Amino acid sequence: MDQIEELLTRGVANIIPGKAELEKVLRLDKKLNIYCGFDVTAPHLHIGNAVPLRKLQQFVDLGHHVTFLIGDFTTLVGDTSDKETERPVISEDQIEKNWQDYAAQAGKILELSKITVRRNSEWLSTLSPADFIRFTRRFSLNDFISRELIKKRLTANESVNLSEVLYPALQGYDSYYMDTDIQVGGTDQTFNMQAGRTLQKQLRNKDTFVMSFNFLTGTDGRKMSKSWGNAIWLDDSPNDMYGKVMSIKDNLIPEYFLLATNIQDLPSKISNPMEAKKQLAFQIVKELHNEADAKQAQEYFESTFQQKQTPQDIPTLSVTSKNIVDVLVETRLASSKSEAKRLIDQKGVKVNGETITSINYELSTNNSILSVGSRKFVKVQI
Repeated sequence: MDQIEELLTRGVANIIPGKAELEKVLRLDKKLNIYCGFDVTAPHLHIGNAVPLRKLQQFVDLGHHVTFLIGDFTTLVGDTSDKETERPVISEDQIEKNWQDYAAQAGKILELSKITVRRNSEWLSTLSPADFIRFTRRFSLNDFISRELIKKRLTANESVNLSEVLYPALQGYDSYYMDTDIQVGGTDQTFNMQAGRTLQKQLRNKDTFVMSFNFLTGTDGRKMSKSWGNAIWLDDSPNDMYGKVMSIKDNLIPEYFLLATNIQDLPSKISNPMEAKKQLAFQIVKELHNEADAKQAQEYFESTFQQKQTPQDIPTLSVTSKNIVDVLVETRLASSKSEAKRLIDQKGVKVNGETITSINYELSTNNSILSVGSRKFVKVQI
């Protein structure tokens, strides 16, 4: 399989208008403009976001011009393509804080020296009302409200914010402004990316392409998402990254090899899930950190979780209360008392290796080892 064939097939769900048409263009000696945009709804990118990033790097390797677009303006609007409710409003200050590290995180996948990094506030924040009206007239409200999730909300008499209606048009304008030839993104972005094709065709009489990718499943079995607490972050520590990969269900191993690594010789059959998962976790940490970190993370996992030893480098924290619920909150092993009680009820809390079953339990000895689940440990000083 040559570079172009792999680019057009690995992890690709759909190409509009078609694979054959795009392959024909890619095999010509012409450099294309390709972009993928990321709204800054969280401070981190996750390994699901790395699926389109890997595809962007393949375009870079073929000599094309690639733009990594930070959607700082469109984050103000909020894309609900994969949500059954409105996205929560994010302040401009939070957006500014979130996007700062995006390029550095993307740099784990992309050769930043060979791509362009831009923010769509460069052009969207300066649009005149007249220009805005001109390009939004190219779109139909009927198309927007016929989308499955939007139709479901309207049928249930739930609110659909006017800004949500405008989001696909704004994303389409990104593509038009940058005069892109190919837009890449998840399958949930297909409608929005089609808006870019519409503007390019109507305003420039230019035929462009959309390439969409399959989603990487999160640690809870749903699509990996910045807002669902099921992500493996690109800036996770090697130990956390390795441990999270080891926590996925066995049936996801082939999907993770395909979408979350660059490995070429994909395993055709998983006969030993534990060993395959360790190979997978090692490969992911190696690619996103380095081989030495991957080896240390594997050793840490094997000694701590497989052999059930207590880690040697756990932090020591002082607390003011002996009550287990308060201690969990004070040590930040739980974000609230209600979460602490839930963890205890689920038998996920241990003190010196003994499972705690009562929310009234009190620590009796100094330097007790408190653990939540299989990856979080602290030594508690009373």
